[in-house]
Amino acid sequence: MRQLHEEAEDKEVGRMPADEELFRALLHLEARAGALKSGEARRKAAITRVKLWEYLREQADVHQAKAIEDARAANAEWAELVPALAVNTPSAAYNKATRLRAAALTDLSHGDRPVRRTPEAVLEVERQAALRAAEERRAQEHAARRHGLVAPVAQRLIEHRAGLDDDGEVTFWLDQIAAVLPSCKTPTQLVSVETYVEAVVRELRKVERATARPAASTAEAQLAYAAAAELVSRS
Repeated sequence: MRQLHEEAEDKEVGRMPADEELFRALLHLEARAGALKSGEARRKAAITRVKLWEYLREQADVHQAKAIEDARAANAEWAELVPALAVNTPSAAYNKATRLRAAALTDLSHGDRPVRRTPEAVLEVERQAALRAAEERRAQEHAARRHGLVAPVAQRLIEHRAGLDDDGEVTFWLDQIAAVLPSCKTPTQLVSVETYVEAVVRELRKVERATARPAASTAEAQLAYAAAAELVSRS
């Protein structure tokens, strides 16, 4: 927009507010729309102004919704918000506040489309978001519990790897455990460690079938192997 006015040699372009002051900048551009000489420039500038006003309106809704949230958190009654929201009843204030929350939501069930501005649509999307958040919390809690089981078993395999058959595949998977285990924090990393433990057990069993002898040569390694095998059997 600034460039269009510079190219049109608008004498007032230097007085245009900074880009960060969007509201004042749009008012200035509206007042100086006639300074653009070509019809194409005026059309392009006007359409851009429409887009920017729409953006500003959406941002206003988001911030007004946050202000309402803060007011309610400070024990403001809906009746107190009636004049602030330019409505006539507390129920209308509640409904308008619910519709305003739509600006900050997207409907994942419909391809991230904006939420319809009805209380029913907003409440449904918020309900779905709460269900997803609860599911994520359960997954994280499960991962934490599983980590408490998997990490000690994986650590014992690493500590006593010298007593395990030095088959190439066994060594490879033990190396994978050793690489990931020290920084294992996320559910994805936990799944990786568990997969590697399963692979170690699988390869050690192959060694035992192929050689007809124990895959562990020390008591500590045998206990580590047995713990890993039990973990795998329960997964």
